[in-house]
Amino acid sequence: MEETTAVLEPAVREILLPLLGPSTDPAAIGPDTDLWQAGLDSLGSVSLMAGLEDTFGIEFPDALLTRETFSTLGRIVTALDGLVRS
Repeated sequence: MEETTAVLEPAVREILLPLLGPSTDPAAIGPDTDLWQAGLDSLGSVSLMAGLEDTFGIEFPDALLTRETFSTLGRIVTALDGLVRS
């Protein structure tokens, strides 16, 4: 998974960071940073999901449409990894 993470994480960051707002320090967003505390809101999470689906040509199943799935960069990458591999 490390190899996949190296590819997926930068793409996720590119979609995610603009949704957190201009005052967010990109360097402060690590794999385990709570994205909701960092400024992600429900509208941002929907935009993030749509951007990921468009970018990777996948669809998030209902089971993954939870606040927990989109709570950290690491969890997003893990969910995405499972979807792009299937």
